[in-house]
Amino acid sequence: MSIRLRLALQFGFILAVTLLLFALAIYVVTLQSHRTLFTQMLFKRTLVVGHAYADGQDNEATADQQASYRRYLRQLYRTLPDEEGRVYDARNRLVFREGQGPAKPVPLAWLEEVRRSGKAVLETESNYHETVGLLYHDARLGPLVVVASSVDEDSREQLAQLRELLAFGLLAALGVMAIGNWIFAGQALSPLRRMVQEVDGITATDLSQRLTQAEGSNDEIGRLAQRFNVLLDRLETSFVGQRTFVRDASHELRTPLTALIGELEVALLQAERSPAEYRRVLQSTLDSSRQLNSLTNGLLQIARASDDTSQVPMGLVRLDELLLQVHEQILRRHPTCRVDLDFGEVDDATAFTVRGNGALIQSAMLNVLDNACKFSAGNSGTVTAKLALVGSRITLLVSDEGPGLSPDDLQHVFVPFFRAASVRTVPGHGIGLPLTARLMALHGGTVRVESEIGRGAQVWLEWPQRARL
Repeated sequence: MSIRLRLALQFGFILAVTLLLFALAIYVVTLQSHRTLFTQMLFKRTLVVGHAYADGQDNEATADQQASYRRYLRQLYRTLPDEEGRVYDARNRLVFREGQGPAKPVPLAWLEEVRRSGKAVLETESNYHETVGLLYHDARLGPLVVVASSVDEDSREQLAQLRELLAFGLLAALGVMAIGNWIFAGQALSPLRRMVQEVDGITATDLSQRLTQAEGSNDEIGRLAQRFNVLLDRLETSFVGQRTFVRDASHELRTPLTALIGELEVALLQAERSPAEYRRVLQSTLDSSRQLNSLTNGLLQIARASDDTSQVPMGLVRLDELLLQVHEQILRRHPTCRVDLDFGEVDDATAFTVRGNGALIQSAMLNVLDNACKFSAGNSGTVTAKLALVGSRITLLVSDEGPGLSPDDLQHVFVPFFRAASVRTVPGHGIGLPLTARLMALHGGTVRVESEIGRGAQVWLEWPQRARL
């Protein structure tokens, strides 16, 4: 069952039940109103009958007056269908009867109830035939029970017409409602149909298309389209990054492999070589192998940094201790590089404690300091690393005196395998800063780079203090 049909049926059912209850309420209220008015009219008739009977039984009334009372009652009973009037004396004997209805006796218990309560309605009547009784007091004749009965023909006809009208109106309303629900459900779901058509046009080779329903719409469908567009943005970024990564990684891997294969092929061209020549070939292949190993390790680290953070073991780590360990490794890699450390003035020994993975944080620091030493090597400059508390965050500022970066190069420093034009003569693969950015993101931190041509570069690593990931 389609959503459109389901919506139409659900709203149709709700409206149908509402209209049915409303029609029943109208019918019941009208029925009760008619019954109440008819009962009141019958009680008034009992008063007329009681007065006419008492006056007719007056000993001083002449025969002409008594006959006149009889004609008056007969004329009165012609106004209602099957109307009948009765009078019972104190011993419940029928002393007067006039009317067109059949002579049906009333229960004695009901007559006694009329005498006790003053008036009552006989509840056993049906088919719009009603009987009421009234206790009429006369000083000469004593307490009399006056009974009036009739058929409420007007109510029967009017209620029958009302039933037909309500039934026809209900059926007509259901028909109009069904058509309206189908049309309105289709209009409400039309944005979804357009979204489905637009989604069908989005493929893995072209993720640049976006859903137009998200523009200028703040309803549920518009918000869904906006969230879907955000998802497409992330997918497009991921696909572009993956294609770029594969292309650049293939290019970088091909360079040392080509050099390695070339050296081996040249070495095999000549049957005899001197030991020094073999030593040179082996040294060249060893350098290419090391370069290839370094590149492969970098790629593996980038892949590891992209894993789910829940799979990375975390604990409390002191950044000052890690920085001292990184400093020792940098000095072994770059013996001629001068690296000055500055821990500032901190009273608490645990002020530089964060929650994270020590090996990954150490790798991030090592990448930044290694770049600083490589780029400062030709200028014999000094690298400074300053660890400090700035508000609720811990920052590590690494400054070098290298050739610096242009504004255009700064926009691509976090793209894997990108290398600025000013440092392409320095050995490397362009994966240090991208890897550092991913490692910092795993720890809720950030990386920021500032640089100018000829003025070196400054790299900020920032962590939330005692961050809980």
